[in-house]
Amino acid sequence: MTARLVIIMGPSGCGKSRIAGALAEAVAAPMLEGDDFHPPENRAKMMAGEALTDGDRATWIDAMLAAIAQHKEPLVVLACSALTRYVQDRLQAVPNRETLFVLLDAPRKTLAARMRNREDHFMPVSLLDSQLDALDAPDSAIRVDAEQPVSAIVQQLSAALEH
Repeated sequence: MTARLVIIMGPSGCGKSRIAGALAEAVAAPMLEGDDFHPPENRAKMMAGEALTDGDRATWIDAMLAAIAQHKEPLVVLACSALTRYVQDRLQAVPNRETLFVLLDAPRKTLAARMRNREDHFMPVSLLDSQLDALDAPDSAIRVDAEQPVSAIVQQLSAALEH
């Protein structure tokens, strides 16, 4: 069996953390939260309403790659926006792991509402449009309707992982 990295991706508010956590629990795999790897300067920049550049993302990606490399389990689930090809290409370069991207699709209105209802998150709603503009999902990504119940999404993804 090939080791896999499943990246639950999409803009802020699409439910990455929730879906990644539920999927990881369902398939007994470790889950990594991409937001935990942002350096303080990235968080400060986003809190100030400034979008990150790929240059800003380099340290963040390096930290995620180091964390992924520490896991020997056959499956690791990562919640990560992975909006740009730069981020996607870097994450696909994890040695000895096949990478599967899962894009959580939701309308802008839904994303904005979810972002407004969150507490204690560094990503302001003012950056949503820049995230949607930056989103360049891989053609191979599994696209999932993020407005479905979590259980339905997890069931769909669990089935996809069996193939």
